[in-house]
Amino acid sequence: MLKDKVKSLLNEALSQDESLFLIDFTMGADNSINVVLDGDNGVSVQDCMKVSRGIEHNLDREEEDFSLTVTSAGAASPMVNPRQYQKNIGRKVKVQTLENVYEGNLTAASTNGIVLEWKAREPKPIGKGKTTVQKKKEITFSDIKEAKVILKF
Repeated sequence: MLKDKVKSLLNEALSQDESLFLIDFTMGADNSINVVLDGDNGVSVQDCMKVSRGIEHNLDREEEDFSLTVTSAGAASPMVNPRQYQKNIGRKVKVQTLENVYEGNLTAASTNGIVLEWKAREPKPIGKGKTTVQKKKEITFSDIKEAKVILKF
């Protein structure tokens, strides 16, 4: 019952800011509530506080003892929601599929999958040496095992 109430409060808090979306929601047997958020424009500490308050201020600690953690998805966390791909168009990503690993620029994201583009050195069709070719790969979400943004420092 508490889980349903928390889920309802979480959805209500997220409806206050359409740019935020849920990545993960777990609730342990000891009533430890963990919420992981992401946003189209990133997630600020204030965003986490608003969602946390939206849940915590509507639960009665006299009825249920609980702990609540609201965090943002880490920069190195894998992408799990199609909206995360959409917000990372133009960035370099590493995608592991069931058969292969691809690294390239995320150029498009739809409801079905993504498009990666990269340059590769391949042997010339005739003669010796190599030539640079532009590669493009369309990958459906069902084929993606893990995808992460490649961070540059």
